[in-house]
Amino acid sequence: MTNLSNQQTLRPIANPAPQTPDRSYDMALAIAEAADERKGGDIVLLKVGDVSVLADYFVLITGFSKVQVRAIARMIEDNVEEQFNRKPIRSEGLAEGTWVLQDYGDVIVHVMMPTEREYYSLEAFWGHAESTTYAALSLSHDAESLANP
Repeated sequence: MTNLSNQQTLRPIANPAPQTPDRSYDMALAIAEAADERKGGDIVLLKVGDVSVLADYFVLITGFSKVQVRAIARMIEDNVEEQFNRKPIRSEGLAEGTWVLQDYGDVIVHVMMPTEREYYSLEAFWGHAESTTYAALSLSHDAESLANP
């Protein structure tokens, strides 16, 4: 048994607020928005945290040229640094420009050319993870904005 000083008492740890912000989701969404600004295609958010310890989210993006893949990756890095004050833990593939991987720890970004995206088919590999397209998120956000001006 631990001795406590006269004034110390043990209290249970308070439960976090039920609406705790999901910083990983916020970052994944900011990444999707940055990719969309550079005309990235087929933007998909995979919630892999429920099925893996690798990350909370994967963001998959198609770039249609090596130049565009690099531009998307740079835009993502700039926006994440500005909004979240974070740089990727590791980044691979920028020199080749066919598949750039940016690892932010809780969010992993894959910017790929169409051939690589089709060949590796990460959506199918992580098919048991919850997924949503950025287009669907944008439409629901736009509809919500119109309903609640």
